[in-house]
Amino acid sequence: MVADLTPAAPDPQLAAEAAQFAREGFVHARGLLTPAEVEEIREIFARMHAEGVPGHYDPRQARDGVEDPNDPLFQYPRVMMPHRFSPRARHYMLHPKVAGRLRAFFGADPVATQSMFYFKPPGARGQALHQDQFYLLVEPGTCIAAWTAIDDTDAENGAMLVVPKTNDADIVCPSTADSRVSYTSHFVPVPPGLKAQLVPMKAGDTLFFNGSVIHGSGPNRSKTRFRRSFICHYASGNVRKISRFYHPLTRLDGTEYEVEPQTSGGACGEGWKGSLH
Repeated sequence: MVADLTPAAPDPQLAAEAAQFAREGFVHARGLLTPAEVEEIREIFARMHAEGVPGHYDPRQARDGVEDPNDPLFQYPRVMMPHRFSPRARHYMLHPKVAGRLRAFFGADPVATQSMFYFKPPGARGQALHQDQFYLLVEPGTCIAAWTAIDDTDAENGAMLVVPKTNDADIVCPSTADSRVSYTSHFVPVPPGLKAQLVPMKAGDTLFFNGSVIHGSGPNRSKTRFRRSFICHYASGNVRKISRFYHPLTRLDGTEYEVEPQTSGGACGEGWKGSLH
């Protein structure tokens, strides 16, 4: 029997998404994860919040400079780099459907650099507009985020905001954010002539955006609903340097490896060497 070596037909949806990503800097991929997968992620991090992970995650410990025990973000701190201690978190960081989009957007195999889980409980502050490449300092090129909704999101519970067509924007040295509505201190203004766009999402949707795209979110003003999200960052497989906070990197097969730590502070000066954000 002769094997069929006919190339697979191009995926028109993926081609359209890649064109939008190149044009606008972001893509809203609907229903990327199944309801069962969303529920598993929700359960993984609910258990982690309740029990902690010795040596890695303590839900009683203040994070991100939040020291007020009454602050919802103190009570539900985000989980940083869960792929380093949770095999299932690593599985979802390397999910084939996510990897397929990243290949199309990068034009090359991706490597994973970071994973995070945000609970964003009722009453929690949001995160002021910012650019991911400011923190990751990927060289060459830039990073891409895959932001997966674990709850339905809208204006009330702090859905994501993106500024279309900032994918080619310069990396801006941030000013100071309003701490009443943002738990982080950095703020990047919207360029003249552009506007931040709200992106309501359903649980299981994934928002992809490149490292220059200005994005953020408002507070969760709901009294009952969480806005949980599983967020990962990636670089192209030809990455040579990245901020030291993101080492080691992870290939699609799950193996880890090192690249050179970034020594440049990028556009914001030699004093800036990136941070884990």
